[in-house]
Amino acid sequence: MVDLSNGLRLPCGMHHTKDKGDLGVLKAQLDMYEQGFTILNPVTEHAPFDLVAYKDKTFWRIQVKYKSVDKTGSITVAFRSCWADKNGTHMQPIDKGEIDLYCIYCPDTDECYYLKPLDYKRSVTLRVEAPRNNQLKNIRLAADYRWVP
Repeated sequence: MVDLSNGLRLPCGMHHTKDKGDLGVLKAQLDMYEQGFTILNPVTEHAPFDLVAYKDKTFWRIQVKYKSVDKTGSITVAFRSCWADKNGTHMQPIDKGEIDLYCIYCPDTDECYYLKPLDYKRSVTLRVEAPRNNQLKNIRLAADYRWVP
């Protein structure tokens, strides 16, 4: 087992990044179910979204990200896709037309945060902890993103 900083344990022998992604998807499924959504799972890992949720006659294509709080007390998510192959590591911007919602699972708070990628440019930063300088203007508090918009 691999210990994470928050006490969660992941099985050894599995790819750590994949394990964290799987945990994020499970947490998102549970959180959205508790918000009244019906959860649908794609049959492929090659879709641009991790799951689909349905509520009030609306389908949502959801990309889930597992992100820890950084040293500034924030979570930053870049709207890009990353992968590695024999030619190295690659990054490209996501097609925001293929994803309706980002769900960010934070293991430090054990909570999910939701946002629409079309509302932002290349990235977004959510504050989990209050800024040390007490600034409140132009700050996105993570607590304000706890529910699907």
